[in-house]
Amino acid sequence: MDNITPTQAPSKAFNLASITVLATGVITYCIGLFNASMQLNEKGYYLVILLYGLFSAVSLQKSIRDKQEHLKTSNIYHALSLISTGSAILLLLIGLYNADLLLSEKGFYGLAYLMSLYSAVAVQKNIRDLAAHSHSQLTEEPLACAQQETD
Repeated sequence: MDNITPTQAPSKAFNLASITVLATGVITYCIGLFNASMQLNEKGYYLVILLYGLFSAVSLQKSIRDKQEHLKTSNIYHALSLISTGSAILLLLIGLYNADLLLSEKGFYGLAYLMSLYSAVAVQKNIRDLAAHSHSQLTEEPLACAQQETD
């Protein structure tokens, strides 16, 4: 555990902005799906692609962060996370390319999707930074108390 470098906690504004953007992206994407004039199986495809993309993007960010912090991470998991994230984006692009939608609707879904994936990574990073910051604060407190007692 000594290999974790202390991190600065993300600001409340950045944390709130990340959560707001994630909620806005996911809700906007889902409202667009709800109001779309496509068959239910098509709506299900786009919803599953969103969920798959969110999970794979967070998983990829976690594996990259684990490697940066020298935590044990298997190369196969990292590769699968990378392939999974790329596949999710590719599947969305293929679906949108073949969809009978206006170009503006395709752009809407693409932007809401990428905004959701990016903000999910930011939210996960903030959660991890807050946990690391809390952990470093807990380990530094006893040292600070011991130094005060010696003075």
